Amino acid sequence: MQHPELNIVTGATGYTGKYIARRLLSMGRQVKSLTGHPHRHNPFGEQVPALPFNFENPRALVEGLRGATTLYNTYWVRFSRGNITFEAAVQNTRILLHAATAAGIGRFIHISIANPDPRSPLPYYRGKALVERAVLESGLSYAIIRPTVIFGTEDILINNIAWLLRRFPIFAIAGPGDYTIQPVFVEDVAELAVAAAERRENVILDAAGPEVFAFKELVQLIARTVNSRARALHVPPGLALLLSRLVGYIIRDVVLTREELEGLMANLLVSSGPPIGRTRFSQWLERHAATLGTCYASELKRHYQ
Repeated sequence: MQHPELNIVTGATGYTGKYIARRLLSMGRQVKSLTGHPHRHNPFGEQVPALPFNFENPRALVEGLRGATTLYNTYWVRFSRGNITFEAAVQNTRILLHAATAAGIGRFIHISIANPDPRSPLPYYRGKALVERAVLESGLSYAIIRPTVIFGTEDILINNIAWLLRRFPIFAIAGPGDYTIQPVFVEDVAELAVAAAERRENVILDAAGPEVFAFKELVQLIARTVNSRARALHVPPGLALLLSRLVGYIIRDVVLTREELEGLMANLLVSSGPPIGRTRFSQWLERHAATLGTCYASELKRHYQ
């Protein structure tokens, strides 16, 4: 009796990885997860076994990958904290690539970011570029997916903008707010990743949605949709960061980093290519108006604790 094809998804119990795993299961594929939090609640139960990354034990990592045909990699860090750094994330991904080669993985699907640059002054984008280079040099058959900014039910950025708009009388916008953002739906990214696994050629694809917004327009759209009366106030970028840190101190989270703000203001959250995502953010927002931003989504609780 032939067994279903085995696919491994890093972070299958997290955000983007969960949608990839769900799509694979719907296709009758067998799925395992590699995660930094193997003992946390698994929404798939025994259907998707969760194994630790074992970056410190490459032999165990190879054994965890053995038998799989495809590896979907969503592993990364949003910001450095303690010994969790961008440099460590780059090195860990190199370990993962070596293990994938040793385990005989046939196809490596890597979720990157739009506009990575090895010369970027921003460690996030520079680190993403270094990881991409490692994928290209690995000798594995690969597809690199470059999302702009992903939105969906478990999203942090869009949800927390709505949360702030619901609870505070003022929403601070750094500078003029005319820098742009091009949201892409998480299910569209998952669909693109799974489709890329079926191809044999090496490809690099931008994943961007069909709508582009000036950031101030995005905030206004969310405010109208969730019936917020908050006033948008344009402030210097330094003050916007200071205010975000104050809110973060109150709620015990990192609301916004300097790198994220600089990347946003440099128009790095848009793609220069044609949009591949089909879901319009404005329509999705309308459908989720009643629940978006009703609860705060903590990055520290999700990934760092």
